[in-house]
Amino acid sequence: MAGQRPPSSRKDARDAVVAARKAFGGWSGASAYNRGQILYRVAEMLEGRREQFVREVGEAEGLSKSKAAAVVDAAVDRWVWYAGWTDKIGQIVGGANPVAGPFFNLSTPEPTGVVTVVAPQDSSFLGLVSVVAPVIATGNTVVVIASEKSPLPALSLGEVLATSDLPGGVVNILSGKASEMGPHLASHQDVNAIDLAGADAALAKELEIAAADNLKRVLRPQPVDDWSADPGTSRMTAFLETKTVWHPTGRWARAARPTRTGPLRDRPRQRPPRCRGLFVPTAGGVPVRAARRRRRWAARRRRAPGSGCR
Repeated sequence: MAGQRPPSSRKDARDAVVAARKAFGGWSGASAYNRGQILYRVAEMLEGRREQFVREVGEAEGLSKSKAAAVVDAAVDRWVWYAGWTDKIGQIVGGANPVAGPFFNLSTPEPTGVVTVVAPQDSSFLGLVSVVAPVIATGNTVVVIASEKSPLPALSLGEVLATSDLPGGVVNILSGKASEMGPHLASHQDVNAIDLAGADAALAKELEIAAADNLKRVLRPQPVDDWSADPGTSRMTAFLETKTVWHPTGRWARAARPTRTGPLRDRPRQRPPRCRGLFVPTAGGVPVRAARRRRRWAARRRRAPGSGCR
C-alpha cells in the first residue's frame, strides 16, 4: 500500500481552493503570536513521529537511515524557524515612513490570500516544508501539489496537520501530476498567488501564462542545490502585500477629532442665556470671544452689586 499514490482530480483541486478561501479569514485574522504557537505545536508533533518520517524519506529519496534522519531533523528545525518569524516579520517589512507634512505614515504587511504551491520534486519532505511553512506563517492559506515521484511524506505531513491545532483548510495537500492540476489552479479565479518551486521550465511558462488571467502573484522557480541552507525571508515576503495608512498630526488631527455632536466645525451653536442685556457666552461660542465676554461680564457684576440674571 505504501507504493500506491492516490491521485487527486480537478474536483479535489476546486474543493481545496474553496476550503482554503473559507479558512483564510480566520487564519489571517488570528494574532501572529497565536499562529506561531500553533506552528510550534506542529513541529512538536513532527518530532514525535520522527522515526516514521525517517523511514518514509529514506524510501522515497533513496537515502540511508542517517542521511534521512538528518533531512527530517532539518525539516523540523525549518518549521520551528518559520514559526518564530510569525510575530517578527511585520517589524522587518513594516514600520513608520518619514513624510514631508503633518502626517503619520505607517506601512504594515498583510497576507496575499490563497496560494498554490508546486512542491519540489526531488526533496519530498524538507523541500515541502521549506515552501509550505513560510506561506502559512505570514497568514496565507495554501493548496500544495505534492511531489509526483514521492508523495508519501507529504501525505503523512497532512495527517500531522489534520490532528494538530491548525484550523482546517489552511493547508490542503494534493497528490498527482502537477502538469494536470497545475494549469487548472493557475487559472482559478479565487487563487491569489502561485509558487512554481517544483515546476520545470516548460510547465512554469505554461502556469505563468495561465496565472496572468487574474494577475496572480507568481514566484518563479529558482534552482536550489541544498534545501538545508539558510532560506532567508524571501519566501515569506513574496506573498505579503503592504498596506500604508496616513493619519494627520498636530492641528489637523485636533480639527478632525470627533466629538459628542460630531466634528467641531459641524457642532451647532447654542443660544446663550440673556442676563441684564448681556449675552453670557457658552461652550458653543467662539473660544477667544467667549473668554473676553466672560471677563467683561464678571467685571460689570463686580461694579454693580445686587445685579443678577432674571
